[in-house]
Amino acid sequence: MRDRLLSASLAIAAASAVLAGGASCGGDAYDPLATAAARAGHPGNPEASIPPMCYATTAGGANGCWTCHTTGLGPNTLADHELQRAYSFSDAARRNPWANLLEDLSAAAARTSDAEILDYIREDNYAPLRRALAARADYPGYVPDLDLEAGFDDEGFARDGSGFRAVRYKPFPGSFWPTNGSAGDVFIRLPAAFREDASGAPSREVYKLNLALLEAAIASPSPLPRAGEARPASTWIAGPRPAGADAGREVEPVSEVVAGVDLDGDGAISAAVTRIRRLPARYAGGAAGVPVRAWIYPRGTELLHSVRYLDPDRPALLAARMKELRYARKVDEPDDWAISRAYEREADEKEEGRPPFYAGAPEVGLRNAFGWQIQAFIEDEQGRLRLQTAEEHRACMGCHSAVGVTVDHTFSLARKVPGAAGWRHQDLRGMPDVPQAGHAEPEVLTYLRRARGADDYRANAEMLARFFPGGALDEAEVRRGAPGGDRDLAYLVAPSRERALLLDKAYRALVRAQRFEAGRDIMLGPATGILRVVEIESTGLAEAQRVYLDGRAHLAW
Repeated sequence: MRDRLLSASLAIAAASAVLAGGASCGGDAYDPLATAAARAGHPGNPEASIPPMCYATTAGGANGCWTCHTTGLGPNTLADHELQRAYSFSDAARRNPWANLLEDLSAAAARTSDAEILDYIREDNYAPLRRALAARADYPGYVPDLDLEAGFDDEGFARDGSGFRAVRYKPFPGSFWPTNGSAGDVFIRLPAAFREDASGAPSREVYKLNLALLEAAIASPSPLPRAGEARPASTWIAGPRPAGADAGREVEPVSEVVAGVDLDGDGAISAAVTRIRRLPARYAGGAAGVPVRAWIYPRGTELLHSVRYLDPDRPALLAARMKELRYARKVDEPDDWAISRAYEREADEKEEGRPPFYAGAPEVGLRNAFGWQIQAFIEDEQGRLRLQTAEEHRACMGCHSAVGVTVDHTFSLARKVPGAAGWRHQDLRGMPDVPQAGHAEPEVLTYLRRARGADDYRANAEMLARFFPGGALDEAEVRRGAPGGDRDLAYLVAPSRERALLLDKAYRALVRAQRFEAGRDIMLGPATGILRVVEIESTGLAEAQRVYLDGRAHLAW
């Protein structure tokens, strides 16, 4: 089966190369598929799914690894906290391939003026991608169908009628904070049946209800019981239920009448409730035949994620120009046994020293063993979005295939701001630095303590100066962004205007070079916290007693 999938992938790539070449007009014509087609058949780094952060040094007990590598919960049975203790790389992966991260790009950034970079990041490169792909009848992949220019209504629904809805979420700690290079946003869409009533007519009321049920299923730190049952919806979770688990999940107002179920457990069926303490067996309306599964997305779910430059003059920091556009679709929904078996196969491959295998090709996306098909676009040398190559796609797969912390191999919805406040375009302002589920201390504070810096490499000089004056963590200053403090998450993790523009300029230098096979992260200053070659397997964290098994994607809102 694996050989047949690989042959099919290569056939798709070869056919697309011919089609892309035929469509090109030469010269400066914009062909988003040309680069991937030109590099078809050149797989490059087979270990590209190992992210740059895994090459961070742990000198002095600095541990940023705990955020990803932990004890999996629910259907994610992966316990990969051993990766905090050891650099468990194949021989081929011991030399750090992410050479771009080893370069100080400060000088390159200084050669670009503020005016030049601001003009650049305020240009829209998303709409041209949409137009170019819509005109390609030969292209079998995802054509971006969210009209960002049309915007979103007060409830976060796309005004274009596409069915996408904006998700406001707390960024994953460390490299994903804006202060470390990029801003991002996320949009979700459920299949048409979830947006229709039982007669097949479009219904926002039904769609909101189904999204609320999904939110409760994905973002609840502990599986909620089934309606009418006292026991949890799943027996996956071990140990005591987290504090507050019985309070359920806060959601936007939804109708129990439409659900036909007492969702908040008060013994009555109400027209509007704002908390789900019990999950129904199935979704509502046209999706009434689809089971609600704790910590699992239904088949057909789509997630769209843009990674953007930082615009210091926009309140949410989201520049018009995208660095990347990432799309994921749940094309299959494996049962519990199939999920468990997929983790076993992944462990066997690693034990045998085989790099992970992903079916597919750039033109249709790569598919992991858990039902997700992922496709992505990145800037070409002129800043236009192009399809990523096979090697560049593999760099996306590591975090979305076999990491202990993920919830059905995703991050964002599990970290959504609860209720109606979480259904709008991304904005960190007013968002508190709440703890991770099961933690007592705020998440940013916990990360800074454990990583001993604001990124895995302890290279963010601005954050070190702000929160580690004299080398010691100023916990009182960090707590200002926590619940009850006088500031918010944006205060903690947004860069200064000067740093934002330097980061933009440095990344622009990477875009011009088009060497993303050497990484897409940037460094402003000497790369002192990164290993060039892994010579000793032990990280030293076990000896320093700084291994943590409590990393969670879920949050204690």
